[in-house]
Order: sequence, then structure tokens, then C-alpha cells
Amino acid sequence: MITASTKDGFAVELDENALDNVELLDAMAEMQDSNILSLGRAIRLLMGKANTKKLYDHCCTEDGRVPVEALSNAFSELVGSFSAGKNSMSSPN
Repeated sequence: MITASTKDGFAVELDENALDNVELLDAMAEMQDSNILSLGRAIRLLMGKANTKKLYDHCCTEDGRVPVEALSNAFSELVGSFSAGKNSMSSPN
């Protein structure tokens, strides 16, 4: 397990092998191709159902909406911190 976090303090424990999933990479590639509809799928594949709910709750506004931009930014930060943490844990060659 590894901790991934956002700049505003959201943190979650994720399986280190979560990024080793071609379905996640496909969803992320679709997002890069401006298909924002893949965002939810990518988050669920990376984080699982329970942690996805926690992230949605974290990004939720007072009126009960989860803004797409806020969720997208949080996902990017989580993936970035997850990747940095995984790389920093590996031994140098």
C-alpha cells in the first residue's frame, strides 16, 4: 500500500499495483483525448468504490455537486503523488 494525496489534504491508501492495469491506462488515454466521460471510470479503477466515494465527498460543494474540474484536478494530483511515491520507493539501478 502507498499513500496518495492532494495539495488540499485529501489522502488515501492505494494498492501499489493499481497503476498496472491496462483498463486504467485506456481510461486515462481517453481522458487525455478530451473524453472527460472516462474520468469516473479511471477513478474507480485506481481507487475502488469506497475510496472513490470519499474523493467525491471531499470534492463536493455545499450545494451537493461534485464539479468536474475539481475532481479532475484531484485525480491528477493523486496519480502524480502515487507515481512519485512509487518511484521514490524503488531502488536505484
